[in-house]
Amino acid sequence: MKISSTKRYETLRERMGNGDMDRRSFMSLLGYAGLAAGVAGGAMTAMSRQALASGTELYFEGWGGVVSEALRKHAFDPYSKKSGNTVVDSAFGGESEVLTKIKAAGSINGHNILHSSGVSWYQRWVDNGYGSKLNEANIPNMKNVMTSIIAPFRAITPDSLSAVPYDYGTTGIAYNTKHISKEEAEKLGADLLLKKDLKGKIGGWGGDWANRAWYGALQSGQDPNNIQDWDAVWEKAREHRALVAKYWESGAELMDLLAKEEIYVTEAWSGRVAALQAQGHPIGYLDPKNGLAWMESMFVLKGSPMDEAEELLNFMLAPETAIAVAAGQKYPSSLDPQKVEMPDEVKELPAYDPTGKLEGLVFRDPSTWNPVEKEQKKQWNRIKKGA
Repeated sequence: MKISSTKRYETLRERMGNGDMDRRSFMSLLGYAGLAAGVAGGAMTAMSRQALASGTELYFEGWGGVVSEALRKHAFDPYSKKSGNTVVDSAFGGESEVLTKIKAAGSINGHNILHSSGVSWYQRWVDNGYGSKLNEANIPNMKNVMTSIIAPFRAITPDSLSAVPYDYGTTGIAYNTKHISKEEAEKLGADLLLKKDLKGKIGGWGGDWANRAWYGALQSGQDPNNIQDWDAVWEKAREHRALVAKYWESGAELMDLLAKEEIYVTEAWSGRVAALQAQGHPIGYLDPKNGLAWMESMFVLKGSPMDEAEELLNFMLAPETAIAVAAGQKYPSSLDPQKVEMPDEVKELPAYDPTGKLEGLVFRDPSTWNPVEKEQKKQWNRIKKGA
């Protein structure tokens, strides 16, 4: 039985409305259907033309705030203008949130590229079956990325990458210089977060058990990548909890709490502190000994439109784009400063490594942290609730 163009359009639209089809598939099928029909005029032909001209939508999820603003201004908008594709970006509360949504939905619809947090999460996405296979021939700007920052990802997936490293930074300690001197901060180090007379003015990142445990390790005198006494770690976490005014959940909330002086001290992401300092707030920053460094990647989920994703990643790694984003979000780029000349505003960012080797930073070792995640994450969740 022959189906009219209008009926075909209505059927496809109903399937999309019922959740049986995402918008990209809908537009593609609509376009192909219009070509196959070969008719002129009518709603189907008009929609087909729209479909063929609409480009591809790429769904991006990241950390929000100044980071998202920098990516939107310097990467996504220029890319969309150049390519005709659209980057639909949103902020997440953390990658655990995204992983839970995808598992519950049984599909990656609405999720394509994540501003993923380091090697541990790279391993986790791959282990859960969401690793894609990037064609690096389509990303020629990868040649300028630091070998040292790619190596940990290649160690996990030696045959192909699922992400490109994009930036790096540290999780140090931010403090209000009107209430805490530089000398006192440097003297106390990680123990500044446990100073009792600051009770009610101390913050903490509540969204990541591993960050809490890293600081517990430092405060209990242990190597965070070789923890021998987990009870001591969590006892320090309890001590911290008793002093905390609020656990923040996002970079935007971190900046707001510090800017409004609702808290005087907290662990904090280096780029967010740099952004506050640029705005004129009296915020100091300290990386304690063995403080946590991390690298972030642009992770492409399996099942995403790969050609368009690779095109976007190559655009983002172009020196003019990557440097502009680095200056905007206040995190150093993954580009090798031995290959690409960096401007002073990037060289002055916290954690910036002029050698491109990253040997002075301490990263989380996924081989020791990932195996204990299930057990220790439960422990942190109990303590956070008052246990």
